[in-house]
Amino acid sequence: MSATKLSVSVDAELATFIEHYRDRHGVKSRSEVVERALELLQEADLAEQYEAAYREWTESGEAELWDQTVGDGIAPGERWE
Repeated sequence: MSATKLSVSVDAELATFIEHYRDRHGVKSRSEVVERALELLQEADLAEQYEAAYREWTESGEAELWDQTVGDGIAPGERWE
């Protein structure tokens, strides 16, 4: 993956945190600390999107239809092999 250089300004408290985090966790650079933080934000955002999609699916009635048809032709307790 190629890197894109950005210039980011943070307050002194965050800059100190970045340095402490880098030292405590053996991270190579401040950029890597910021990259890790952004990856966590990205994961959290994706989780929110999955939750919203699931909520939309269940509220639409599609989940109920799926539950009714997923086992078509298979009696309860029976396995398809």
